[in-house]
Order: sequence, then structure tokens, then C-alpha cells
Amino acid sequence: MNTFFFSLIVPQSRTWKTFLTMMHWSLKRQSSWVQLAGHQGNFQVSKGGEVLKLYSELEAKCLDSLMRDPLRPFVPQYYGLVTRGEHCYIRLEDLLNGLRRPVIMDCKMGVRTFQEEELVKARTKPNLRSDMYQKMVKVDPSAPTAEEHEQKGVTKWRYLQWRDTTSSTSTLGFRIEGIMMEDGSVQRDFRKIHSLTQVTEALLYFTRNIRVHVCSQNAYHSRLVDLKDALRSSEFFRKHEVIGSSLLFVHDHSKASVWMIDFGKTMPLPDSKEVQHGVPWVEGNREDGYLIGLTSILTALSQAISLAEGQQEGT
Repeated sequence: MNTFFFSLIVPQSRTWKTFLTMMHWSLKRQSSWVQLAGHQGNFQVSKGGEVLKLYSELEAKCLDSLMRDPLRPFVPQYYGLVTRGEHCYIRLEDLLNGLRRPVIMDCKMGVRTFQEEELVKARTKPNLRSDMYQKMVKVDPSAPTAEEHEQKGVTKWRYLQWRDTTSSTSTLGFRIEGIMMEDGSVQRDFRKIHSLTQVTEALLYFTRNIRVHVCSQNAYHSRLVDLKDALRSSEFFRKHEVIGSSLLFVHDHSKASVWMIDFGKTMPLPDSKEVQHGVPWVEGNREDGYLIGLTSILTALSQAISLAEGQQEGT
């Protein structure tokens, strides 16, 4: 297995901007408090098996529709809205409730993470971001153009497009955003992953501490097969451009499950428009490649199961 899977970030580095913004493990209470977010500060922890996510009209509408769709078993339960102080929040099921020392993986789905509207906006009203320019330069100083170097800024669309093309998003239809192990250590640097073989290695690493290794991998595989069937029959899926959404993989030593999360950039299509989710994106067709990513993950999981079974037979 590649050594970079073992170079975990120190536990005190708990900011995971695309998925995990805070985790606190209480040994006395044996309970986990987790906030899932697109950006730090978007969540509050609520007792009673709920988390509160800062209100987004688009996401609230998506969740409301999903509660009446075949995809309902695969998304967090939506309990409506609540106001806390000056802010409105979406009430969601805590997907980690009842799990002991959960292990978590966030996979960003699709062949692109930017909306077509962001592309149009970047052309007509470019807003340069110095923070995204710095992130780009940190990874690859040669990535910005001469003009971007001079301006010391890039548009959000330009950064997201570059991020997609330098990761497995463009090659496999998804990318691993991060993995948190049961001790709280986090691995976020998966930019080296571009092939199914590397994804398989990551999955073996992710499931390495499960008591029943192969059974849990099979549980993940079975859940994803069921999800794929539900997606085929989902009217919501046919009529939405699913951008920036993740598959959340969660397990402890006894059980494993997968959930669809994050719908803040999932756009409804015009009334007569539908998308297939399994064909390449070209500007204007609104395709997101969600099913391309799901097929890649299923293939990698099948390979991981075969390897794990071989290891068990060998011991």
C-alpha cells in the first residue's frame, strides 16, 4: 500500500472544510459530536440525534422533495427548519448517532464541482479570489496563467475547474475529500489518486480496522447497488443537476452505511429538461457525471473485496 495513506494529519487539525468541521470525542460519555458542513461554522450540534445546518433555500427545497422520493432511505432524515438566535437552520438526522468511534470517508461525486451558472458568471462578472490563488500556487506554482500571477487572483470557477482536472474527479467521476479514522486523525491529501487501483488501496486503508473486514465491504457494496437502483427510479435525480454532493461512508466495528449528503448546489432543471448523469459533460448539457463516479466506486469496492478475501484465505 502506498505510504501516503499513512501520513495522517495530527489529531488537533480538525478543520475539514468540505465535510468535517468539528469532531469531539468524549471518553466519559462515550458519544460523538459531529458537525457536517460545506464550510466551517455552517453547523451546530443538537442533542437527540440531530444536527443543525445553516439554512439554504436551495438545499431545503431539495431535502423536502427527497423525503417523497425513492432516494429517501439514502439521505439524512429532514425534520424541517428551526431558528436559533438570528439564524435559521435545517434540522437533519445525525448520521453518526449510536456509532462508537466512527470512521468516516467523504467522496465528492461527479465529473465537475462547479455549476454552469458559475462558468457564465466568471465570464461576465469575474470576481478574483486571492485565497484560491494561494491554494493553487501552494500545490502547483505553474498552474496559474501569467495574467493570474500578475493579478494574484483567480475566479472561483477557475479554481474549481483546476481542482477537478488535477484530481480523480475528471478521470473517475468522483474524488476522496477526506478520511477520518477512529482516533480522530484525518487524511485529506488524496490528490495523488487518479486510478482505480489507487482508489482500491484507499478503500482497503479506510476499512482496515473493521472487525469483519470483508462483510463490511460487502455491506458498503450492497448499499451502493441499492442506491444505484433507487437513482434509476428517482424523478428527483432525473430532474436535478447534482453538483458538489457527497457520498458519506460511515462505519464502526459492527456496521457500515453510505449516505447522500450536501445539496446546496443541486439545481432543478427546466421543466422539459432531464439529465442522464452517466455521460460526459459539455457546456450546456447540464450533465454532472454522478453515475460515472458511482460506477467507479463500485468497481473499486469489488476489487477491494477480492483482495481482502484473498488476504483472509492466506491467513
